[in-house]
Amino acid sequence: MSEPIWNKFLTERDKAVFAAGGFGARAGFGKRPALLVIDVNWAFCGELPEPILQSVKRWRTSCGEEAWVALDYIKSLIDAARGKGLPVVYTTGERRPDNWDAGSWRWKSTRGDEPGGSPDDHVDGNEIVAMIAPGPQDIVIRKQKPSGFFGTSLAAYLTLLGCDSVVVVGTTTSGCVRATVVDAFSLNYRVALAEEGCFDRSEASHAISLCDMHAKYADVVPTAEVLSYFDRLPGGLFDLPAGNRAAAPPIKEAAE
Repeated sequence: MSEPIWNKFLTERDKAVFAAGGFGARAGFGKRPALLVIDVNWAFCGELPEPILQSVKRWRTSCGEEAWVALDYIKSLIDAARGKGLPVVYTTGERRPDNWDAGSWRWKSTRGDEPGGSPDDHVDGNEIVAMIAPGPQDIVIRKQKPSGFFGTSLAAYLTLLGCDSVVVVGTTTSGCVRATVVDAFSLNYRVALAEEGCFDRSEASHAISLCDMHAKYADVVPTAEVLSYFDRLPGGLFDLPAGNRAAAPPIKEAAE
């Protein structure tokens, strides 16, 4: 990797401690990976590329233009994974229409009681962005808290597929991506993040979260390296869903 994005935020002491402590060793890719696409929905991306302070007026959780830069990288990984027959697993939020189950999300945002979406309610914030919409054989996990594993069937599905590793992209780097990565690591999966495919509303939080994950829980690598890894894998590794059933209807409001 060239100069890491997080280096400009680290002190010389930080760099020395990481080096002396042996942090940041490469764990390496697994043999049977799934691609996890975390929360890349309208609520986090907005409906078009625009400056974040404009986008958050409508979508309070939006990450603005950075989301749309990352989308191109995410799409390339999804296309490559599908081409190899690898599992593509999406997460997105779910919420009751009355927002009662927002729960603790309300405690840390002055806009936590907002239902989300547009005033005329024609856009569902939890819908995956159209340019990377789930395909018939993809899996969609609906969640209410940061980690894709918390209170969901994600771990059970990865076991059913026989996965030994995950490649993670999505948002926010410091929130739902990080929570999912830590849980995957805790379950003894090998974890990699495609750096350009992760995004956040905070530049500093994005960089430092990548730093922390690379130091302890995952390999943060360029998207091009993940694409090369996918290309080297044999085809036919997985018994994917047949894809005969219609996708479940979206549910309003997104977790952060």
